[in-house]
Amino acid sequence: MSIEIEVGLENASRVKPSTEELKLEPPPKGLANPKTRGMLFGGGIVLLAVIVGLFLFYRNRESTDDAQVDGHITQISSKVYGRVGEVLVNDNQQVKAGQVLVKLDPRDYQAALDQAKAQLALAETDAQSAGIDVPRTQLNTQSGTSSADAQLAGSQADLAWAQANVEKSKANALLGQADLERYTPLMQKGEISKQQYDAAKANADATASALKADQEKLVQAERGVEIAKAQLDAARAHVQQAQAGIVSAKADTKQVVMRQADARGKIAKVQQARAGLEAAQLNLEYTTVVAPVDGVVTHKQVEVGQIVQQGQGLMVVVPLQDVWVTANFKETQLRSMKAGQKAEVKVDTYGTTFSGHIDSIAGATGAVLSLLPPENATGNYVKVVQRVPVKIVLDPIPQDQAILRPGMNVVATAITK
Repeated sequence: MSIEIEVGLENASRVKPSTEELKLEPPPKGLANPKTRGMLFGGGIVLLAVIVGLFLFYRNRESTDDAQVDGHITQISSKVYGRVGEVLVNDNQQVKAGQVLVKLDPRDYQAALDQAKAQLALAETDAQSAGIDVPRTQLNTQSGTSSADAQLAGSQADLAWAQANVEKSKANALLGQADLERYTPLMQKGEISKQQYDAAKANADATASALKADQEKLVQAERGVEIAKAQLDAARAHVQQAQAGIVSAKADTKQVVMRQADARGKIAKVQQARAGLEAAQLNLEYTTVVAPVDGVVTHKQVEVGQIVQQGQGLMVVVPLQDVWVTANFKETQLRSMKAGQKAEVKVDTYGTTFSGHIDSIAGATGAVLSLLPPENATGNYVKVVQRVPVKIVLDPIPQDQAILRPGMNVVATAITK
């Protein structure tokens, strides 16, 4: 670059024109440049703000990618043995609770049900006949006992009457003898007047007649005693017979007890037959396998004509409307975590984050609950950070937005404050 300098008109003639190059300094580089310093300062402020924001955002968050969707896996199995007659669903088919899934051949169980009905009818008939026999046996026994009691009472009365006759006959005999002894001396004595003697004689004759009559009565009394003794023996025999009748009646009473026990046994057989009928009815109903819950059929492993055993798995029904997330957090992340806190779940399938809350925290680590828990008593102990399962319940998700299936991978984040 050339610059011409004018020094004045008067000296123009004396000054020789010259050309001088003007050199400019280059702009400063690096931190010496004010613009660079300004940009770095502004960027530092922005970076600091971002770091502070991230710190404030993540300081109350605990995240883990060791998480998956869980749900109720309902195993469908057969409760009875049989041959599969129909399979009414396919894999991945949506079913409702109570919908028929599989039908087994019911003919064997229908026959068992008919047999149980016949056994119940037979048991009820036997119980009714036993109920009729018990009152009849009881009435017969009561009648026999009453008759035996009456015979015993009559025999005892005959015995008492016979004993009374004996005592009476003895008393009459003694009285006749006493009268005879008393009137005999009066007849032999003559110390009385004739009139008195005649009276005494007449009295003596009357006394003699009375004595003779008394003697005859005595003989009759003696005979009566013998008859009374015979009657007494007969009465005793009647008493023994009556006692034997009582023993027989008591034996009949035992028969009543036996009849009652037999009736109770037949009533128990009726109840047993009813229980067998109910069991046969249930087995017949079990030949129709229905869905216990709403869900999707998965892992179907049954075909028509297959023979299935009792308890054999046929398929699985998964209720997709009731799922949750099981997140395995490190034990160091549980310091401020508790039930009820908010949570976020990012599902890998959809790349969308869904909200929810912590429902509960497991009571033990996953290693302790595993099939083969670690044994640290061997001396080869290595400290490893353990993980604890945390159940996260999601807020309702519309089906047109997303459908979560058990086993899906997710990233779970718990907001501790």
